[in-house]
Amino acid sequence: MATTQEATRPPHRLDDVPGWFPVLDQLLFNWFLSRQEAGGTRGDLLEVGVYMGKSAIFIGRHQQPGEKYTVCDLFEGDAPDDANRAESTKSYSALTRRVFEDNYHSFHDELPRVLQGPSSLVPDEVAARSCRFVHIDASHLYEHVHRDIGAAHDLLLPDGIVVLDDFRSEHTPGVSIATWEAVLNRGLHPICLSTQKLYGTWGDPEPVQEALLAMARERSDCHLSVQEAAGHRIVRLKSKGMAAPAFPPSKHAVAAEAPEPTPAAVSVPEPAPAPAARPVRPAPRRGSRVRRVAVDLLPPVVTRAIRKARAARSRPPAQPIP
Repeated sequence: MATTQEATRPPHRLDDVPGWFPVLDQLLFNWFLSRQEAGGTRGDLLEVGVYMGKSAIFIGRHQQPGEKYTVCDLFEGDAPDDANRAESTKSYSALTRRVFEDNYHSFHDELPRVLQGPSSLVPDEVAARSCRFVHIDASHLYEHVHRDIGAAHDLLLPDGIVVLDDFRSEHTPGVSIATWEAVLNRGLHPICLSTQKLYGTWGDPEPVQEALLAMARERSDCHLSVQEAAGHRIVRLKSKGMAAPAFPPSKHAVAAEAPEPTPAAVSVPEPAPAPAARPVRPAPRRGSRVRRVAVDLLPPVVTRAIRKARAARSRPPAQPIP
């Protein structure tokens, strides 16, 4: 049984959801539901007894546009009788509606229609002849299972599929009696048996059985045997290292695996170009400046004499005439 911690830890994969849903039954649920969809069969879906939601989550992936999906469970509500109350207290004390809904929301955006209470609510809440697939996994008491099978008969379409859980467990004799009673006296045709579940129909079992046999014979991971009992052909399947069908991860897993956003790059402005350096003029010689000032201040006669002398010094000396 799942602990409270296990029940409340956000699941990343379907297998993280506590519950009993073997790989072979995952394969069979997927095969029956997909076959209906491929053949154009449309109808509502129903699960009676959801526990933490493992199989309900799986079925929900097959809900088609326009189809209704209903689940029913006591959750933390009151059981209708003492025997059912004792059963719930012993086996399902950790189950609450909040846990189921949180698990379901981890994989789906919208919840199915949830009926909180005993399975006796179902016939008044689900329309007759409206369902294509019904999974019964609620009380193990004979009286309750007998009634749930009768409800499934009334709710299913003519070729709809019913799945009865725990039909052969040693601790659930009430389910075994109610199941085989339905086969022997109430018109239920078994299609196949897995380790814990019986798959049946009140329609013609032969077409779906032939298709199932063809599928199983092509697999190397599925042990197959066929028996006859009380006028019924019974196909028995058993996993041989079978891998579960692919199922998308939960929203928690997707969020955990998403890369963290990288921070936006900080734009560093280019440094402004340095202003062009002005050419440095050589400082004038001090003597030249003094002389220039002196020339400007002397009388014109003296100034002219100075300039003539300066010009004479700058000319090359005259060469003698040979």
